Amino acid sequence: MLALERLVVTQDTFRLEADLTVPVGRIVGVIGPSGAGKSTLLNVIAGFFPPSAGRVLWDGRDITGLPPARRPVAMLFQEANLFPHLTAAQNVALALTPRARLSRAEAAEVERALDRVGLSGLGERRPAQLSGGQQGRVALARALLQSKPLLLLDEPFSALGPALRGGMLDLVREIAEETGATVLLVSHAPADARRIADDILLVAEGRAAAPVPTAEILAAPPPALRAYLGD
Repeated sequence: MLALERLVVTQDTFRLEADLTVPVGRIVGVIGPSGAGKSTLLNVIAGFFPPSAGRVLWDGRDITGLPPARRPVAMLFQEANLFPHLTAAQNVALALTPRARLSRAEAAEVERALDRVGLSGLGERRPAQLSGGQQGRVALARALLQSKPLLLLDEPFSALGPALRGGMLDLVREIAEETGATVLLVSHAPADARRIADDILLVAEGRAAAPVPTAEILAAPPPALRAYLGD
C-alpha cells in the first residue's frame, strides 16, 4: 500500500497537502486543474522533489529519505526520455545495467519486454526511426523491465492521437493486471481515467484528496471536480 502521511509540499507560494492511501494493485487517475500539483505529487512520491513535511510510505516502510533509484517506483514522463544515439533495445536495457554488453539472459529479457509492448523486431532502430507511439512503447518497456511495484505515469501519452493513446492506456491496464502493479496516472483528459482507472484522486485547491471509485465520483462530482470538468 502507498501512504502519503500528513504530506506537505511547498515551493515559493505553492502549497499542496495530502493524507491518503492507495491500496496495492489499484489504477488511480490523478486529475485536476493545471498547476494544481499533479506532477509535483508524483515527483515527491518518486523522490525527485522533497516534501516540506510528512512521509511517503510503501508497504509500511518509510521511503521519504530514499533516492529515486532505491524506491519501489518506475516513472514515465511526458517525454519518452530516450537516448537518441542508442537503439530501442539499448534504451530498454538501461533498466537492467549501464553496461553496453549484455549477457544472454539480459538480452532475452530486453527482447521479451519489447515484444510485450508490441515492438518485436524493432530493437535495432534508433528513436528517430520510430514513431511517437513507438517511442512511448520503448519507454514503457524500459519501465516494465525495472519490475517495480509502483508505476507513475505523468501524461506520457498526451502527445498521441486518441486511438494510439487509447491503445497505450489499454496496454498499461493489461500489464498492471498481470503484474499486480499499483498505477498512478496523471491526465488532463477525464476520458483516460474513465477508460482504465479504478479510482480518481483529485488534486485541487491545495489538496490531494483520497482516491474515490471512478464511477462514484464521476456520478456525483464534488464542487472542485465539477468546476474542473466544466459541468
